[in-house]
Amino acid sequence: MIDAAAQPPVVDRAAYQAEIDALRTREKAHTHEGDAIAAARRRLPMVEVDATLPLTGPDGPDGPVTLLDAFAGRRQLIAYYFMWHRGHPAAEQCEGCTYYTGQVRELSALYSRDITYAVFCQGPYPESARYREFMGWEMPWYSAQESAPALLAPPKRNGMMNVVCYLRDGDRVFETYWTTIRGVETMDNNYALMDLTVYGRQESWEDSPPGWPQACTNVRTTAGEPDWPPVPEWPEGRPLAQWPRLAAGFPDDLSGG
Repeated sequence: MIDAAAQPPVVDRAAYQAEIDALRTREKAHTHEGDAIAAARRRLPMVEVDATLPLTGPDGPDGPVTLLDAFAGRRQLIAYYFMWHRGHPAAEQCEGCTYYTGQVRELSALYSRDITYAVFCQGPYPESARYREFMGWEMPWYSAQESAPALLAPPKRNGMMNVVCYLRDGDRVFETYWTTIRGVETMDNNYALMDLTVYGRQESWEDSPPGWPQACTNVRTTAGEPDWPPVPEWPEGRPLAQWPRLAAGFPDDLSGG
């Protein structure tokens, strides 16, 4: 439960408006700096990547799938590299990757700008494709297990979540940008909305006033926090987005049995 005393001071409308006006100035500066960073990102040089690196996808008549094929004919590709715990059940799969992947649903705006979005799972295709089906995701999905060491060459981290952007020039493929760890928050709308609220993300690393709730993570209903308050509608021990799928009757067996 949230402590009833954990709340901001109450002031009159004029004092409130003065404070929010000062904050708005900082917000606008932050927005403009973000625009400047994006402009610099568009001017980065690029590095060629082997367009023939194999991926594994749905069975089809055209033989093995390659990195080039994942563009689906478009000029640009954004690939999310989904961490995978091979042979583990759904409940033990990557909480963060499940959280972020679940935020990416409608792709038509990307397609309208000649951009393909796809998940490149770092585990085997059969297991991970069953996980995709269990979660109800519809975005293109491939296994990059065989090619991950090349695609995620240092300083990118094989075995970590990464977002990598590519550009296609005919049959040649170039890497133009990559990010990892908190950089993948760009995929998420929930954190952006939480950041607008008085209690924020309610996570322990945040700079919040004393008494503010900070027992949460982005991953599971418990995630090892001894003082996590019970949430009756969500049992413990899974990535959060799995619970409504189970409640709707979708099976989480990844074994194919």
